[in-house]
Amino acid sequence: MSQIPSKDQILQWIADNPTETTKRDIARAFDIKGADRIDLKRVLREMEADGQLVKRITSYRDPDRLPPVSVLQVLAPDKNGDLWAKPLEWTGDGAAPRILLVSDGEPLGAGDRILGRLTETPDAAQDYTARLIRRIGTNPKRILGVFRKTAEGGRVLPIDKGQATEWQVPPGATGDAKEGELVEAEQTGPLARFGLPRARVIARLGDPTAARAVSLIAIHQHGIPDDFPDAVILEADAMTPATLAGRDDLTDMPLVTIDPSDARDHDDAVWAHADDDPRNPGGHIIWVAIADVAHYVTPGSALNHEARKRGNSSYFPDRVVPMLPDRLSGDLCSLHEGVPRPCIAVRMQVDAHGHKIGHRFTRGLMRSVASLTYEEVQAAQDGAPSDRCKGLMAEVITPLYAAYYALMAARRDRQPLELDLPERKVTLSETGEVLSVAFRDRLDAHRLIEECMILANVAAAETLVARKTPLLFRVHEEPTPEKLESLRDTAEAAGLILAKGQVLKTAHLNRLLAAAAGTDLDELINMSTLRAMTQAYYSPQNFGHFGLALQAYAHFTSPIRRYSDLIVHRALVTAHGWGEDGLSRDDIDDLEATAAHISDTERRSMMAERDTNDRYLAAFLADRVGQEFAGRISGISRAGVFVKLDDTGADGLIPMRALGAEFFHYDRDSQTLMGADTGRIIGLGARVTVKLAEATPVTGGLLMELLTLDGADTPRGNSRRPGKPMKRRLGAAKASARTKRGAHKVSRNR
Repeated sequence: MSQIPSKDQILQWIADNPTETTKRDIARAFDIKGADRIDLKRVLREMEADGQLVKRITSYRDPDRLPPVSVLQVLAPDKNGDLWAKPLEWTGDGAAPRILLVSDGEPLGAGDRILGRLTETPDAAQDYTARLIRRIGTNPKRILGVFRKTAEGGRVLPIDKGQATEWQVPPGATGDAKEGELVEAEQTGPLARFGLPRARVIARLGDPTAARAVSLIAIHQHGIPDDFPDAVILEADAMTPATLAGRDDLTDMPLVTIDPSDARDHDDAVWAHADDDPRNPGGHIIWVAIADVAHYVTPGSALNHEARKRGNSSYFPDRVVPMLPDRLSGDLCSLHEGVPRPCIAVRMQVDAHGHKIGHRFTRGLMRSVASLTYEEVQAAQDGAPSDRCKGLMAEVITPLYAAYYALMAARRDRQPLELDLPERKVTLSETGEVLSVAFRDRLDAHRLIEECMILANVAAAETLVARKTPLLFRVHEEPTPEKLESLRDTAEAAGLILAKGQVLKTAHLNRLLAAAAGTDLDELINMSTLRAMTQAYYSPQNFGHFGLALQAYAHFTSPIRRYSDLIVHRALVTAHGWGEDGLSRDDIDDLEATAAHISDTERRSMMAERDTNDRYLAAFLADRVGQEFAGRISGISRAGVFVKLDDTGADGLIPMRALGAEFFHYDRDSQTLMGADTGRIIGLGARVTVKLAEATPVTGGLLMELLTLDGADTPRGNSRRPGKPMKRRLGAAKASARTKRGAHKVSRNR
């Protein structure tokens, strides 16, 4: 995955390179390729909305009348079913005019933003009627910033990186915001050539310097819905616990949940035992039971509409924005210890070598015998069981690990992609201050649950394919030829080999990763392999899962936090004829749109979670500005060098100006910089020592200065001709690159 530049980095690039300002130029400057261009496009769109990258056009009109073509926001239907709209550009002194929407058959809903053609109707109950020209989108363009009071109302100072434009808030549109508060504002008029753009405050979010404002900023910045509508809460509160009616009784099974110590919900439980079938010597039976969310969240309900809208839960160090209200996610659907809960369970039969040889699904009622954590399960397996684990060793924990060891043997045969990328964990105090940033431990207990869930997901996909029931697959396509060639170049520059001239398999990539394991190149090759991968997504069509080396894969095991899994649960209900709460006609007709939507919401949550961690890391490092840190170069572009710090995994930028006294030539093919005076090469994976020059918690930005490169001091360049390119060296570098590309071409033609 490419390093997406911040908005101030983009603005600095445009200022330094006024003749190279197209989207293609910017993508090339920061070496952004493939699917990562989607993120860049989003950032550029936000900058356009803020007036930073567009020509501002002046328009003149009577402030007490709406223009014939206006931007409108659709309101909820009235008791007669009529749709009304409000203008988003009203600047008159009186109340905004009433606008009746005249339908042309296009379905519209509350919150939709449209461009409408208006007709004045002075003698009617409304002031205007409007006809749809086109949709603009369901989310208004919004600004997150700090409110400052002025004599003319106020101003909003955006907190996002690179947003220098202030927004004027007229009197009556301040929402009673107080000086210095973090607010969410919405643009109310067109951008003008001169003067500040206008906005109105729509939400007050409190103190922007408060520790717990960090995740709140990301939630609002990325448009993640964090308040449930009243209708959704009412539906959830009216739910009652499921009974045994129409279900298999699984309450005697010693199923357990195994989760992180800070888990907010429990949607999966496991149990394993030796298979007593004489035809399967040494085999195992593995049960995976998943919360039956489909029982509560049914097609056509307000709960279903909101769950689909959110797409998934979003997790932050200090809070979770759930897909479902707490009555469901934290209570009725959560597999709490000792409480009967509805579930959809799968019984899987595996042989002594971990290969699945059969499975069947059931809809049942279970009762978890224990809610365990990964750490205590691992400690129990390692010989130090807690008091509550002692009684579970023989019947639960030991058989689970026996089944896990068999599954690992099958995994080695299958050869899924074995990336080694440590995950950061931000630990907060009760007041939200960052206590520590460390890397999460990766235990066999984590892998045990992961392998059980993968097997259950495979079973769900196979069952639905066999029964020809529509579903959503989890798709991960193989790398593009361009990304694969870039990975091969990186490997060759590191003295390693990635075979070519054959159909790519994950086993080939695993051999490359194994060759780098334990060396200084380990992290570089892992990160480069990750960047070569395509983005996984949801689809009604099956294109396989390259990373897991599986032909058919569907998400089944987390319906509390992923809408995709809820669709798969409904598909299983339909396929088995378990009830009327299976797939609806609308579910089936909308599968393509649902897949695209929840793929987008998943990516939105990932970006919000990443931004939040970046802000917490910047806050953690803010009082260490000026100190030196060890790290490794993780990315190179025309804008500078990206560095990942060893102790925290934080990512920061060394701008070109902070690399030394000489000019550096950027070679995109080899992902290197070459000093014009010294010929010094800066490449991916190089060890560096940097000085932290700037840490901005409110944006998450880190700026660094280069001190040493692979143990040597920063090159200072030729003092007699500072910055003058050395044409001989540059020409030689280009010739070498051409030779390399030519060799690749000949090899491919063979």
